[in-house]
Amino acid sequence: MKFVESRFPATKEYHGTKLFTLENGKRLATPLFFVIIALGTTDLLFALDSIPAIYGLTSEPYIVLTANLFALMGLRQLYFLIGGLLKKLVYLSIGLAVLLAFIGVKLLLHALHTNTLPFVNGGEPFDVPEIPIWMSLAAIVLILGTTTVLSLLKTRSDNRAASA
Repeated sequence: MKFVESRFPATKEYHGTKLFTLENGKRLATPLFFVIIALGTTDLLFALDSIPAIYGLTSEPYIVLTANLFALMGLRQLYFLIGGLLKKLVYLSIGLAVLLAFIGVKLLLHALHTNTLPFVNGGEPFDVPEIPIWMSLAAIVLILGTTTVLSLLKTRSDNRAASA
């Protein structure tokens, strides 16, 4: 954002829904322009962050590309939904940590299984188990399902305790 702010002269006031305005014959960016840039950058970073997770399921480039494009298109709409759900899904962060650890192990095992780096094991693959896609999908559903059910049970018991 500092880079964008240094490149675009700006006003301090909003001008309705305008991204740019004219003041004293100069074209200036409004604060809304910087908000849009920040949201777009955040969406892009989230999409880049999800690439390793998608590679945990498939290495097909077309699927990885389309999954990221759909993530970019739908991410902003999910912010509001997730914002409300985070109050109820108290164990979501733990579930996501376990899920990311699983995907990290899967990617590491795959890299060892298909090793061609000459400085690692002489460029020969390691004899390690390969985690199939169906098992990855089952792990994702199981981890997120368990996290959701346990979170909702905890939220319900906390609400009962608070109202008693």
